[in-house]
Amino acid sequence: MEFVDTHCHIQSIDNESTERTTKELWKKDHTTVKDVILNAKNEGVKTLITVGCDLKDSKAALEFATQHENVYASIGIHPHEAKEYISKNQKAEFASLIGGSKLVAIGECGLDYFYNHSDKKDQLKTFSDQIELALEHDLPLIFHVRDAFEDFWPLFNSLNSTKKPIRGVLHSYTDSTANLDKAISNNLFIGVNGIATFAKEHQLEMYRAIPLKNMLLETDSPFLTPVPFRGKINEPKNVRIIAEFLAKLRGEQLDEISRLTSTNAKNLFNLNNR
Repeated sequence: MEFVDTHCHIQSIDNESTERTTKELWKKDHTTVKDVILNAKNEGVKTLITVGCDLKDSKAALEFATQHENVYASIGIHPHEAKEYISKNQKAEFASLIGGSKLVAIGECGLDYFYNHSDKKDQLKTFSDQIELALEHDLPLIFHVRDAFEDFWPLFNSLNSTKKPIRGVLHSYTDSTANLDKAISNNLFIGVNGIATFAKEHQLEMYRAIPLKNMLLETDSPFLTPVPFRGKINEPKNVRIIAEFLAKLRGEQLDEISRLTSTNAKNLFNLNNR
């Protein structure tokens, strides 16, 4: 049985150049890269996508991926960091990272109106730039959208087309069934992580409604540790726990969830051709 962790931040383990909050959380666990990758492999999580959140973090993700077998990278400017990446020089430096067989996506990128660490205008501009970059290079996107679908869909629709459709995944999805339906109608994938294991009933109904053909599994490690390990540092190995929870919740076979979500990940991120 095989699983893919389509969203983790393992490039931050023992790496001072990466995003501050993430690297500090990994430090609390005193874990090593070797142990994290081996633990994942022992649970059948054989492929990992490590995700950048700013320029330095994205560079680190790419470097990390080149150093480890079956690890791939996504480069992105998180909406929290949008205000720092609006100059032409910064945009050019970010775009220069594109290339090589280990780069599989752009993101995480999007809109976050829950915290508003960056002005909405800066978020929208930086997000739009990343969508256009992904379309130019035929790469999928990893979307971070929190309390912002009222602006996400108009921007998405303005840049999407039948000739060049936007491909991607709504990372860490916890929103409404209505937005789920819009995502499915646009052939987007839905990233499900440990939040599902401690979600409220209305969210559980949403998780039951996700078609398997549109589902991806992720951990967002070191964040969002699933039950029964809440309070501990999350690792990619816990994809299996999330899959087991979903199998019980949805009345499906674990091997079917494993097979289809892995196939989805390989197709979206073009992993079979790398």
